Amino acid sequence: MSYQERIARLRKSKATQTKEKIARLGPQDEDDYGYVLPPDDFKWELPCSDGQGWFYGAKAWGTNFKSLLEYHPVYIDSDDALAGRWMFMLSRMRRNYKLSLAPFPFDYSHLHQEQKLYDITCGIGKDAHFAPDYGIGLELGWEGLKGKVKRSLKKHSGDTEAEELLNAELDAISGVQNWIKRTASSSASMARQEPDAERYDNLLRLADINRKLSVEPPATFHEACQWIAWFNMASRTYNRDGAGGQLDELLRPYYEKDLATGRIDREQAIFIIACLLLNDPHYYQLGGPDADGKDQTSELSFMILEAAHMLKSSCNLTIRVFEGMNENLFRRGLEILFADRLGYPRFSGDRALVAGFMKNGYDVATARRRIALGCNWMSLPGLEYTLNDVVKINIAKVFDVAMHEMFEHTEKSVTKLWKLFTKHLRRAVHCTAKGLDFHLKHQYLNEPELMLNLLSHGPIEKGRDVSHGGAEFYNMCIDGAGLAVVADSFAALEQCIEREHRFTWNTVTDAIIHNYKGTKRETVRLWLSRSERFGQGASLGDKWAQKLTAVFTKTIKSEEVPPGHVIIPGWFSWADSVRFGKSVGATPNGRYRGMPISHGANPLPGFRKDGALTAIIKAVAVIQPGYGNTAPLQLEIDTGSISNEHGVEVVGQLLKTHFELGGTLVNINIIDADKLRAAHHKPELYPDLIVRVTGFSAYFASLSPDFRELVVNRIIGAT
Repeated sequence: MSYQERIARLRKSKATQTKEKIARLGPQDEDDYGYVLPPDDFKWELPCSDGQGWFYGAKAWGTNFKSLLEYHPVYIDSDDALAGRWMFMLSRMRRNYKLSLAPFPFDYSHLHQEQKLYDITCGIGKDAHFAPDYGIGLELGWEGLKGKVKRSLKKHSGDTEAEELLNAELDAISGVQNWIKRTASSSASMARQEPDAERYDNLLRLADINRKLSVEPPATFHEACQWIAWFNMASRTYNRDGAGGQLDELLRPYYEKDLATGRIDREQAIFIIACLLLNDPHYYQLGGPDADGKDQTSELSFMILEAAHMLKSSCNLTIRVFEGMNENLFRRGLEILFADRLGYPRFSGDRALVAGFMKNGYDVATARRRIALGCNWMSLPGLEYTLNDVVKINIAKVFDVAMHEMFEHTEKSVTKLWKLFTKHLRRAVHCTAKGLDFHLKHQYLNEPELMLNLLSHGPIEKGRDVSHGGAEFYNMCIDGAGLAVVADSFAALEQCIEREHRFTWNTVTDAIIHNYKGTKRETVRLWLSRSERFGQGASLGDKWAQKLTAVFTKTIKSEEVPPGHVIIPGWFSWADSVRFGKSVGATPNGRYRGMPISHGANPLPGFRKDGALTAIIKAVAVIQPGYGNTAPLQLEIDTGSISNEHGVEVVGQLLKTHFELGGTLVNINIIDADKLRAAHHKPELYPDLIVRVTGFSAYFASLSPDFRELVVNRIIGAT
């Protein structure tokens, strides 16, 4: 069969597996992970737990992880260039995980009151959200990593913390090696039963490659892709990690060597890359500058795009846009975005990201090495520890608390509300920062990062978990969520009460407290909702959005932190817009109690009647916090309003303008609005529809009804 035919068969299997996951597990409002379901008769019990299904600390994690991988079912598809699929997340196999009943083994109840008051996602006990340096593993291989750990164990003899951690690292490596060896044996066994000559050869090749990779580092392009796949599967199995790396540069030396010796050709390499992207939709960056500012674009950069184009499944590729970039790579990315309409690639803006990160005290070379490797997050591969995307302050809730405090007093004014808001924001930021400190002091005793430690600079050498002194840098992230709701609310109060004198404070207070119920209160709501909004351009809403960004950023950067730690602000809600909205009462922008808050840094849907793309790219560019983390722009474009050829030119210029104005990251959906509406009502009829939900892409049918509605409203409202 041709490579295209093999990909078609693999894509069909992927579609079947996705349907099976939806049927068994229900809606999944998160990444389209590459896992497959285990056999129905699979049974495994935690060998190490507290008797109630919970486990903590390096020894327990290492013991359980090794055991799970030793029992992990083998998966091989004879059409696939790579062996293996993962089936479990150990971090989610603890009892009552979905019910959030995990008893973090250290008491932080002193923070609970304010965490609840401001609806803070504190990040305490959360995992990963930083990036590995795959180069370490590609150079050493699993046996080389084991040798490195053993040398460090000898060096740190007598250090209890180091000994427990490093012995757990050895357990983790042994578990991975066992998994790979069993897969190699199964592949050889399958080959003996395979009548098709091509599949027979492929299975034998997989057996040979994986037998070698269980101990040796990869030497060929094919082996390098398989090694990366194994690390991805193992880290997913451990605790959901999904950060990739600069994939074109990681694979380029292997490809150039194999191409020169005739071991591989371009078509075969593209097929192998497609299989890597299918194995799991990790986040990879393409192009962009190296530490010296030289463009990293190579033939591999284009081949990875073509592999995604061939695959037509969910992918998370980001093209780095900068002044010296390869314009052909930029254009080809846009062409594929419009041709496939699957929400990839994304685009990040180098200028603002580098300049912003340098404001934290880093030099330009280090700032360039911090690349796009997650939903909204940047990371220095193997060098920094962060809690990107898992620490958030719901500023709509902060506003809600401040507003209701004002309602209880005689004095009511926008000035008074602003003072109360900034007071509560300081309290929310301080509480969040204290939560970060608490996490960093205790997380190694809860859930050490055994997999990411292996591909980081420092943890193995120091005998310290990356969360507990092992990392080179600690750049902790705090995202704000609900910007547009709060900006539009301040604008509505200022316009309708204090400028136009359309209503009194008492009238508006009554309407909000009663959730706009009743004809008169609904009339108040309609007038408030028609006020000048964020995104309209030089509006009251825009003024307030910029003011909110300034105070949010200043408050975070003014917070005292331990020596060597940095806190970096961003605007991002991820998939939490629905959840955050449930804690917030009715707001002065006309939003009803409990409705979703605004998405990330975007204006609310319908912010302009003309839906001008130029308006949104300018609006989001000027509210960037500006310290190297992102406030992503989510663009929604209806295929009925623009042709592919024209769209490539228009969107290309919009992206460049956005980044020149200070933008950092752009996610784009090219959507048929009518098809999306139909899929919302009968998702089962559109199993192949993929949307860029937020930073991640997912099959639309896999989302819950509430979240599908949120995506539909956001997209339809914008188009």
